[in-house]
Amino acid sequence: MIQTRDTKLFFKYVFPSILSFALSGVYAIVDGFFVGNSLGDVGLSAVNIAYPIVAFIQAAGTGIGMGGAIYYSINKAEKKEENTRMFTAGANWLMIASSVILTAAVLCWRNPLLRLLGASGTMLSLAEEYIVVVTFGTILQIFGTGLVPLIRNLGGSFYAMAAMMAGFVSNIILDYLFVWVWEQGVAGAAAATVIGQGVTMLIALAYMIQKKQFTLKIPFSKIGKISASILKIGIAPFGLSMSPNISLIIINRFSASYGGESAIAVYACIAYIICIVYLIFQGVGDGSQPLISRSYGERNFARLKNIRRLAYAFATLLAVIGCAVMYLTRGSLGLLFGASNDVNREVAEIIPIFLISVPFVAVTRVTTASFYASDKSALSYILTFTEPFLMLVLMLILPPLFGGQIMIWWSTVIARIVSAVLALLLKSHVDRHDLS
Repeated sequence: MIQTRDTKLFFKYVFPSILSFALSGVYAIVDGFFVGNSLGDVGLSAVNIAYPIVAFIQAAGTGIGMGGAIYYSINKAEKKEENTRMFTAGANWLMIASSVILTAAVLCWRNPLLRLLGASGTMLSLAEEYIVVVTFGTILQIFGTGLVPLIRNLGGSFYAMAAMMAGFVSNIILDYLFVWVWEQGVAGAAAATVIGQGVTMLIALAYMIQKKQFTLKIPFSKIGKISASILKIGIAPFGLSMSPNISLIIINRFSASYGGESAIAVYACIAYIICIVYLIFQGVGDGSQPLISRSYGERNFARLKNIRRLAYAFATLLAVIGCAVMYLTRGSLGLLFGASNDVNREVAEIIPIFLISVPFVAVTRVTTASFYASDKSALSYILTFTEPFLMLVLMLILPPLFGGQIMIWWSTVIARIVSAVLALLLKSHVDRHDLS
C-alpha cells in the first residue's frame, strides 16, 4: 500500500520536472535551429562555442535554488518553520549577488573566455555578439532557473512546469521574429533566450508571492551560515547542470585540434539532441528530490530507497526510448540545424557511438541527485566531476595513440561508463553504512 502511494506521488512530482528540464534543453536547440538555418555551420558553431557560458549562468541559478530547496524540504520535514524561511531568503540573496558578480565578470572577460573555449575568426565575433546580449539578462536567467526548484519543493510541480513552458513558447516565437523575420542573427537568438527566461522568472515569482513564500528577511548573523549551507549542497546540482557543457568545452577544444570546424559542428548537432535526454534524466532525479529530502528529514529510509528505485527504473526506461528515437532519426538530425550535407552524414555515422553511454548517464544522474537530496554533498561532488575529469585524461591519452578524432568520441563514452560504475559502488556503500 505504501509503495503504491509512493509510486503515484513519484509520478506526480517527476512528470512535471521532466517536462521542465526537457524544455530547458530545447532552449539551446531553438537557438541552434534558427541560427543554423539562417547562418549555416559557422553560426551553429558560434552558438555552440558560446553556450557553455550561458549554461554556467543558468546552472548557477539551478544550484542556488536547489540548495535552498533541499534545506527547505529537510527542515519542513523536521518541523523547523523558521529555518525554512531563512533558507528561502538566503537563496534569494545569493541569486541577487551571483547575478551582479556574473554580469560584471562575463562582460569584462568575454573575449578571453570565448578564445579559451576555442572560438576564433568569424566564429569568435559571432559568439561574442551572442554572449554580450545574454550577459545583460543574467539576473532574469538566474532567477528563472533558481525559483523553479523552490516552487517545486513548495508543492508547485505543475506550476513550475507551466512557468518553464511559457518561457519556452516565448523563446520560440521571439527566435522566429528576431532571427528569421527581422534578421538580427545571433544577437536576436540571445535576446529571445533572455526574454524567455524572464517570462519564466515572472511566473515563478508570482507563485512565490501568492503563496507568501518569497522573502528576503534573514538575520544578519545567520547570512554566512545559511549561504554556506546552500552553496555546499548547490555545487552538485550546479555541476550536474553544467556537466554536458563541461563535456562540450572539452570535446570542442580537442575537436578543434583533430577535426576542425566540421567536427565542432558535428558534435553541436549531437549535443543539442542528446543533452535533452540527459536533462530528462536530471528531471527524474530532481523531480524525486523533494520526496527523497522529505523522507531523509523524517528518517524514513525505506521510503527513500523505494523512491530511488522508482527513479532508476523510470530513467532507464526513458534511456531506452531516447536511444531508439535518436537511432531511427540519425540520418536527419544534422539537417534539422541547417548543417551541411557532409556534417549531417558524419552525425549519422557518429551518434550510435554516443548512444552506448546513454543508459549509464541515467544511472549516474539519478544517483547524484539522490546524494545531494539526502545531504551527502561530498559523494555528489565526486560523481559530478569524475566524468569530465576522466574525459579530459582519456582525450589526452587515447587520440594520439589510437586514431585522432574518433577516439575523442570514444573517450567520452568510456568516461561515462566508468562514472556509472562508480555511482553504483558509492550507492552500495551508502546503503550498507548510512541507510541501513
